[in-house]
Amino acid sequence: MTRDALAIRHVPFEDLGLLEPLLNARGYRTSYLDVPVEPVTPEAALRPDLLVVLGGPVGVYETEAYPFLRDEKVAIAARLRAGLPTLGVCLGAQLVAAALGADVVATGRKEIGYAPLTLTDEGRGSALTSLDGVRVLHWHGDEFAVPAGAARLAETPGFPNQAFAVGSHILGLQFHLEADHTQIERWLVGHAHELAAAGVDPGRVRSDAAAYGPALADAARRTFDAWLDPVWLAPV
Repeated sequence: MTRDALAIRHVPFEDLGLLEPLLNARGYRTSYLDVPVEPVTPEAALRPDLLVVLGGPVGVYETEAYPFLRDEKVAIAARLRAGLPTLGVCLGAQLVAAALGADVVATGRKEIGYAPLTLTDEGRGSALTSLDGVRVLHWHGDEFAVPAGAARLAETPGFPNQAFAVGSHILGLQFHLEADHTQIERWLVGHAHELAAAGVDPGRVRSDAAAYGPALADAARRTFDAWLDPVWLAPV
């Protein structure tokens, strides 16, 4: 059985990464919609069997500067109302949270680099169970509130809302589980200004990617597989 997975992409180097071969192995045809330059409509968001909303260096609330965010949130909201499988990562998770009526705000601080994730009780019983205590890649300064009716799954000391789920079909991840550590140089160059402004040493992120990336990749694959199992088995 072949199904379609569409990824909404905001910058070229923040792509499906580790997730793409897992989707292909399950029979998904993957494609991208580069939303800053391609129109995103409710019809486009409703069409695929799986929608993945990826990260990016803008804030959900920056609609005056980046008007495409308005259309994107409307499109995502239409999909969520239809109860269709949706995965949001970083900015994508914030857009999903906002489409579900939750607040997304700038915190005035940055969480960038590899640091341990702590799961909540609900998180330990979820698809994220392999991530408890694992160093994941954080790269954000904004924070979402957990939407009404969603389960809060994970936290870090500085950011208590790191993941949420609505049933088995909607998952929001503040951290970058999809990021391929072997491609971290693309991130370091693409986000060079942000790293400099935040006082983050790219050399540290690079060395941590080498040290922690392989174990994270294994945990990420187990996590994505655990989430995709019920999504794949759901009727289309």
